Amino acid sequence: MVGERWRKTVLRYCVVGLAAMVVMQATLIDVVQGASKTVILATTTSTQDSGLLDVLVPLFEKRTGYLVKTISVGTGQALALGGRGEADVVLVHAPEAEKRYVADGTLINRQLVMHNDFIVVGPKEDPAQIRGMKKASDALRRIAEMKAAFVSRGDNSGTHQLEKRLWKEAGREPIGEWYLESGQGMGQTLGIATEKRAYTLTDRATYLALKKRLILDILVERDPSLLNIYSVMGVNPTRFPKVNTTGGMAFADFIVSPAAQEVIKNFGVEKFGEPLFFPDAGKREEEIGR
Repeated sequence: MVGERWRKTVLRYCVVGLAAMVVMQATLIDVVQGASKTVILATTTSTQDSGLLDVLVPLFEKRTGYLVKTISVGTGQALALGGRGEADVVLVHAPEAEKRYVADGTLINRQLVMHNDFIVVGPKEDPAQIRGMKKASDALRRIAEMKAAFVSRGDNSGTHQLEKRLWKEAGREPIGEWYLESGQGMGQTLGIATEKRAYTLTDRATYLALKKRLILDILVERDPSLLNIYSVMGVNPTRFPKVNTTGGMAFADFIVSPAAQEVIKNFGVEKFGEPLFFPDAGKREEEIGR
């Protein structure tokens, strides 16, 4: 009798244990599957501030079932996130830096997505008298000579990297009370420039998207050195096995697809009378801006 009771007790515990294992296994599968349906996108602030991602990301999620977690930072930080395996896909605008990450094997499959351009903006009164100058580096040289207020992002973003190249081309090192570093994204930097009645370098898309709240004019534009090219790259799974390679690849494939490129082509036209970006999927860099 005791033996029979003992066997039933053992059997009951085995059944309970087996059921618990099944539940745990199902939960683990759900967690893994849930994680695999999340795509971490590291991107520059301009794609967020312009509102472009507010259109593209929901479209991607609806078409694929993935959920996108967007980390919007300066391009330097976005590249670093990808370079540490802390993102699944990277969308940025600093070609020279991008190529270094591809060359060292941390980022892969770089594809051109779109372009717009940078502009130099500043107060309407234009104290440094740069309005209409053909070369951005000449404009920056004049700003430095006049010690007119200039706000830099100072964050190693794609915009900041271009700015540093322009200062070098101008033969000036920006030092002094007139030169301010925001350490912020493009939208915040434009806000500070408005508050300080200062000059700054910005991508056209963010400027147009925020123009109503700014007191800044476009003063220098259409210089070939101000071309602003965006690319998408995956994170190398051989370096970072935990990366959601499939999800990252799905986003990259989507953003260069005809459907996404059509969205990019028309984005901003209705509201601003001109596109904020120009689609470039399948092109070579030397073909852009011609």
